[in-house]
This record gives sequence, C-alpha cells and structure tokens, in this order.
Amino acid sequence: MVNAFATANGVCLGQSKVDSKTNEITAIPKLLELLDISGCLITIDAMGCQRKIAQKIINKNADYLLAVKGNQGKLDKAFDNYYRPSMLQNFDGDSYSSQEKSHGRLETRCALINTDLSVLGDLAYDWPELKTMGIMVSVRQEGKHADESDISVRYYISSKALTAKELHDATRSHWLIESMHWQLDVGLKEDACRIRVDDRAEVFARIRQMVLNLLKQEKSFKAGIQRKRMMCAMDQEYLATVLGSLS
Repeated sequence: MVNAFATANGVCLGQSKVDSKTNEITAIPKLLELLDISGCLITIDAMGCQRKIAQKIINKNADYLLAVKGNQGKLDKAFDNYYRPSMLQNFDGDSYSSQEKSHGRLETRCALINTDLSVLGDLAYDWPELKTMGIMVSVRQEGKHADESDISVRYYISSKALTAKELHDATRSHWLIESMHWQLDVGLKEDACRIRVDDRAEVFARIRQMVLNLLKQEKSFKAGIQRKRMMCAMDQEYLATVLGSLS
C-alpha cells in the first residue's frame, strides 16, 4: 500500500494498492489523481523520483520535493560533482542548520540551497518547472568526534523556490510518516496480522487507517492509541464520541 500522509495534522489522506507485478512507481500517480493537492508541497522518497510523477504533481497545481539517488544515475552524479564537504563552512547560497540532542546523541542537520541550475547542464530541462537543488547533511555524534559513517548526505530537487529552512523542515516532516507506521504496528497490531486471502489484507489496511485517523482526531481522552482502543471497547459513550467525528 502507498500512503498519502498529511504531516501538518498527522493523518493518512488516502491509500493505493501496489499491484503484485509492479511497484510504487505505478501506484503513486493513481493515488495523486484521487487527491486535491493544489498548493501543497509533495515530498516523495527516491522511488518516486520520476519525471512522470513530477509532471503529475505540477499538473495538479502543486509542487514536488523529490529525493535523488542512484535510480536517477546522471542526476545523482551531477550532485556528486557539485557537492563538496567544504560547503558546510563556506557556502555562497542560502543555508540553515539545527542541532538536537536526545538519547545521549547530538544530531546536527545542515540544509544547503542552490538555485543556479546550470551545474546540472541539460538535466535541468528534463524535470518540469525545476527551480531548486537541495542538499541535506546530517551528522549523528555520540562521542566527542563524528566518524565518517555518522555523516549522511542526501540530495533533493524541487519545483518550488525553497529557502534552506523550508528544505530542512520539509525533509524532517517527511519522515513523520514513520510514526504512522509505528502506531499502526504497536497500536493496531498491523505487522502481526496474518490475513492474506483474496483482498482482505487490503480491506483491513484501509480500515486500520480509518480507525487510526479517528482515534488521533479525538482529543478529549489524553492517551495513546492502544488505550483509546480499549476505551472504545469498554465505554460506548466514548466509542460514540470517536465515531462522531465521521459526521
């Protein structure tokens, strides 16, 4: 299943089934067709870095922010040729950095923005309304010094004239979808479900997403998804309150 996740309110907006003989590349345009994404910034990981998907987003009056990896070999190489670690200390374009310490680990994130697409050569014309090259560098440090393996460099292209802070925030927000998968697994036991016959797995996946959305929208009971589920089972009034948000 391919999910469209709204990071602003933390809910799933829609799903599309991936056919057993294909992959997410064919499912993403079908899902985009179902949604009103006008004015939105659509972030997709490297699997969705495809010209047809970028054009579909533009056609629906939205902007794309696509991760670039080896599946777009020439584009990835052009970024490799452009990026230098020295840019982190001396960069002419827009930049933004942040630091966060948690679980005894310090993570530094640095966003770099380049709007001079001439460094891509003719590749810049292959992508609809391309305006921005983005680079995100993350350093996870547990001791006094970071090893090379602790440094992650990710490349992005976007049809929106992003600032470095916007790139930083959008790439961080993209991974909030992992919290949805965690809640589906822990709160609704999705990974433990053994239903496989016919289209039942797809049906139950859609039901779980609806349930998760409803439970997250209900704010009167301050508890996790599991406790809210138990409350629904034990208290019909609370169940009515949760289901009331459907109207």
